[in-house]
Amino acid sequence: MQILTQHIEALIFAADPSISYDAIKTALEASMDTMISDEDLRDALHTLTEKYAAEDSALEVVEIAGGFRFMTKAAFHHTVGVYLKQNTQKKLSKAALETLSIVAYKQPVSRTEIEAIRGVNSEYSIQKLLDKELIEISGRSEGPGKPILYSTTAKFMDYFGLKSMHDLPQIKEFTPAENQIGEPAPAEELKDKDSVIQEN
Repeated sequence: MQILTQHIEALIFAADPSISYDAIKTALEASMDTMISDEDLRDALHTLTEKYAAEDSALEVVEIAGGFRFMTKAAFHHTVGVYLKQNTQKKLSKAALETLSIVAYKQPVSRTEIEAIRGVNSEYSIQKLLDKELIEISGRSEGPGKPILYSTTAKFMDYFGLKSMHDLPQIKEFTPAENQIGEPAPAEELKDKDSVIQEN
């Protein structure tokens, strides 16, 4: 039972963001090359849940949205939130910040519009901002090809300490020719994804 519990612990730790009961069972049976009964699996999950429920653990095993995942206990949410805010702001590159500022001021905005303002390919920067949940897909334009539109998220407001979008600094309307954000891109950026170069 202890070995089974440890394997489940490893699977939940490795899962992103969570792993379902059926996925745990399938992975264990393939890994151990044997059938595992539902009773044994549920007992092992219960043992693991009880282990992390102890007061000396900052983590807990939570069953949420049809899967199991590790989460920090409520007592530590503030500390983790402060770290995530610091970490996200620190790791945003110039390219990502330029892209984020355009989304914030022009939302909802398409990738084509973002690139028209920046003058370089912004696919990688957009993906990084989506991964950090600072922007989200908010619909599709009615224009040709119905491109995806992006907007900022509640997490964006939280990270930058904004009560509303009215708290953003007031600036002149963006125009690609006159008010392009950032410095002119070098030739190699125009050939490849700017953010692959800038974000690395």
